[in-house]
Amino acid sequence: MDLRVLRYFLAVAREESITAAAESLHLSQPTLSRQLMGLEAELGKPLFLRGRRKITLTEHGMLLRKRAGEILDLVDKTLGELTALEDSVAGDVFIGAGETEGAHFLTRTARRLQEQYPLAHFHISSGDAVDVMEQLDKGLIDFGLVFGHVDEKKYSSLVLPTYDTWGIIMRRDDPLAEKDSLSAAEMAGKPLIVSRSAPEPGALFGQTISKNVVASYSLAYNGSLMVSDGLGYMLCLDKIINVTGDSPLCFRPLVPLIKAHMRVIWRQHSVFSKASAAFLRALKEERAKHDGSE
Repeated sequence: MDLRVLRYFLAVAREESITAAAESLHLSQPTLSRQLMGLEAELGKPLFLRGRRKITLTEHGMLLRKRAGEILDLVDKTLGELTALEDSVAGDVFIGAGETEGAHFLTRTARRLQEQYPLAHFHISSGDAVDVMEQLDKGLIDFGLVFGHVDEKKYSSLVLPTYDTWGIIMRRDDPLAEKDSLSAAEMAGKPLIVSRSAPEPGALFGQTISKNVVASYSLAYNGSLMVSDGLGYMLCLDKIINVTGDSPLCFRPLVPLIKAHMRVIWRQHSVFSKASAAFLRALKEERAKHDGSE
């Protein structure tokens, strides 16, 4: 499968028009059409539904769009690593991270490293633990920031000197907002909105309320919209949603206090670019400095 043709395919999927895609690619329309028909013939599957006004993807086309994007991202990442300057730390560092204030540990380390090596560039993709693990396993990112335990046979990890606190995001006009913290007994019977990558509510509260999940989210902002509209109470980590000032929402920690410890992970036996290797060394140095200051 020709990578060049995959880029053509993605352009058509994006533009929903062979004519518009041909213009963006600086190709003639007949040339692009031949390339696409050749791709369909190679795969033995129809990729497009050709309508009068626009082109849409078939089920096979939608799958190829997802995989082609991943393939080309990995190719571009690899080329960037191979073409980095040999005698200096240069290149791209790719990080996947969930929504947490703990990401400051990574970004502050990245800033200090970039002051030393200006040709090192950092890219953070946001997503929950499911997204981060998937990208890491596919080689699309170098490091992931996750909570809790990981498979030590599959990943190496560095525990960070910080943690987040589990609690509940709710509306300020809710009677429970008058409390400073919330217990399992106080949340019993309440409709919960949970992250798809968070621990089961029963693991945090007890099995009695695990049946009260009414909705889930992958990004906390969308979960907060459900809370604002009265759908339920969001099980969430502190400091992800801004609940200061005029916000209609508030955060209350759970009691007993439940901490979520963070760690940076990477695949076992990873082959890093010079920039990624330097970043990992810097992370370990910053972690050691914190241990020494305690």
